Amino acid sequence: MSKPLISKKEQKDIALQRIKILFKEAEKRFSSDSKLAHRYVTLARNLAMKVKLKIPLELKRRFCKHCYKYLQPGVNSRVRTRNGKVIISCLECKKFMRILIRSQ
Repeated sequence: MSKPLISKKEQKDIALQRIKILFKEAEKRFSSDSKLAHRYVTLARNLAMKVKLKIPLELKRRFCKHCYKYLQPGVNSRVRTRNGKVIISCLECKKFMRILIRSQ
């Protein structure tokens, strides 16, 4: 007997739920075991790439785009605003990300 096939939409929905769970766990575990939190982010990224899913914007800004480490503001990252941009500096790899602030 073969297994019933899961549609691509259902796969992406399941993957999104798992990615959100992994980021919640990374947030909980960061203070006690930062390596485990970084591993959760790596797993979430790999899962998103496997099913070709974009990570939601609020979660995408929680990890470094260069070293893929989980970012906790004040602990291993610095958040500043300057000239209409939010600058997130990763203190692990010393790189930074600039995010434009939209004016309304």
